[in-house]
Amino acid sequence: MELRHLRYFVAVAGEENVTRAARRLHVSQPALSRQIRDLEDELQVLLLERGAQSVRLTEAGRTFLREARAVLERAEAAVATVRSAASGAHAELHVGYAPSLTVQILPVALRNFQKELPRVRVLLHDLTTEEMLAQLREKKIDLSLMVRPGPKQLRGLRVVELARYPLCVAVAPRHPLARSRSLTREQAGREIFIAYTRADYPDYHEQLTGLFGAGLRVAEELDSVTSMIAAVEAGRGVALMPSCLVFLAGPRLKLIPLRPAPEPLVVGAVFRATAPTAALEKFIAAAKVAG
Repeated sequence: MELRHLRYFVAVAGEENVTRAARRLHVSQPALSRQIRDLEDELQVLLLERGAQSVRLTEAGRTFLREARAVLERAEAAVATVRSAASGAHAELHVGYAPSLTVQILPVALRNFQKELPRVRVLLHDLTTEEMLAQLREKKIDLSLMVRPGPKQLRGLRVVELARYPLCVAVAPRHPLARSRSLTREQAGREIFIAYTRADYPDYHEQLTGLFGAGLRVAEELDSVTSMIAAVEAGRGVALMPSCLVFLAGPRLKLIPLRPAPEPLVVGAVFRATAPTAALEKFIAAAKVAG
């Protein structure tokens, strides 16, 4: 049994005449009659009582008509849902993000995206790097705005580069180094650092070791960028931060570039390697403009 059998039956039942139904469906009368008989043979039930000029539903036919209409309505709804999701007309987009890295990108991306697709609901999820990668693979989120993962972490995922930010040393405004225009790694490495928690941000600690050596002194580990900013502002240490955090910290911190400049921090849009939806593509485009 195929959907066309149901459509043919519903049309004949509505017209109560095979000839009129065939004209409405743009098929020949013999072909339509054959399709209805095939349906009855498959169901092993008589659906129509046939007269010289018209047809009438049997009791079984009336029951089947309700069911056939329900199936066709459900099929039409499924098609509409798929088309809406593909076009981005009605959808939800789940976006994971790292607040400290998207402070410049995310507000502009959201504003531009909502102008283009105002009926798409964007749901934001503040997650660690590991959580974003896991939830992408588990299909709990559609996209992550995050530091570009390494090749092994990117298996089954794609990334579109959005922005590059120089790495800086953040110090309190009254810190002795605050007037410096730049710092060498040796100068910065003599300071006491504030860092993110090693369990949640292992890549950050690898970066610290790579830049300043294994002997770097870390006074405390914190789990959020707001805590980091507060700790550095209070003079409890300095921190390695991307230049984009100037938009979040403002005058509370002084961000000093390192020389020679290390590799910049690359922030990208990471998503599953399957074909992206129209809404996802538009969000990435809006984020690229923002970056």
